[in-house]
Amino acid sequence: MAFNKDAHSDHISQQFNQELEAIKTHMMTMGGLVEKQLSDAIQGLLEGNSELGEQARKNDKVTNEWELNIEEQCTNIIARRQPAASDLRLIIAISRAVNDLERIGDEAARIGKLAVSLSESGETQRGYSEVRHISSLVRGMLHDSLNAFTRYDTDLAYQVASKDKEVDEEYTSAMRSLATYMMEDPRAITRTLNVIWVLRSLERVGDHSRNICQHLIYLVKGVNVSHSTLKQLKSTIEQ
Repeated sequence: MAFNKDAHSDHISQQFNQELEAIKTHMMTMGGLVEKQLSDAIQGLLEGNSELGEQARKNDKVTNEWELNIEEQCTNIIARRQPAASDLRLIIAISRAVNDLERIGDEAARIGKLAVSLSESGETQRGYSEVRHISSLVRGMLHDSLNAFTRYDTDLAYQVASKDKEVDEEYTSAMRSLATYMMEDPRAITRTLNVIWVLRSLERVGDHSRNICQHLIYLVKGVNVSHSTLKQLKSTIEQ
């Protein structure tokens, strides 16, 4: 059964309409906070700003609180309203997307912590150009995945999911380059490993952004596409 984006506005109970709209609004608010957390972490790293890095780390607590709050709202709606069909898919999709947003927040906190450590070393770090490039890709993926969810836009969701392959390729290339650099200069191993952990976190942000898009496709099409290839995703969207 296809998802009707207007259906949850047509319930007899106006309060039910408001509850469904509230959890979606809260998810988007959480998404904006996570975007800011990730931006602060990356900016703190690239600019050697330990305060921004520390702020990103501390804001993980706020992200966690939002996740718990939204999950409780979802559970309460299911228990009290016993939603069916598209309403239930909406709640499940939001719950899953919120979980991915929380994990993106975790990765942002890790980057923030590494930003503090790297800024204290006071040296220009090898691998920052790769960080800048990959971070630009994954921040775009996160932003577009939230936009796709807001508009129930499966075509945009597919575009975001397709970018994950590019992130993976850039990440693999960066790993090879940094591994070679560490072999050439063992004194730089500790600093370079920190940059590698940053890149690993960014790659995971891309994965979670792709997951959010898959949850949207599940919501709209009613098909679980968690382990689907891009070709299968495209086929599901076109059905």
